[in-house]
Amino acid sequence: MVTATEIGQLSEECNLWRGALHSFRDQFANYKDQLQEVAGRQTDKDILLEIERLENQFHIQLINIHDLKQEIKRHNRVIIAEREQKGHIHDDTLAKHENLYEDYHRLENALQSISGEFKRFMAYVS
Repeated sequence: MVTATEIGQLSEECNLWRGALHSFRDQFANYKDQLQEVAGRQTDKDILLEIERLENQFHIQLINIHDLKQEIKRHNRVIIAEREQKGHIHDDTLAKHENLYEDYHRLENALQSISGEFKRFMAYVS
């Protein structure tokens, strides 16, 4: 059985994930603004195509960030409710937590990869 301390740790982990996703959201919104500035000064077709591709990636990833944040928020509410009602959480809630952990790390890796692409592109066009 999962103890109250462990349940608290699961809830704290959810809060950490959401905080990191919030930071990624701000970072990617800033990247979009930077791309808009660069796009206004470009006439090269290949550079404009790369700007469009990156903008599309940012848009998709901002949606992914939002969706995962909401899913984590709902999951955390379940953890808290189960702890308050029963003093423990169900096995399926633990399994959901593990799946969210994997989803979070998969998205984090994708975001870091796209961030690297953006930084290389910005260094190229600067």
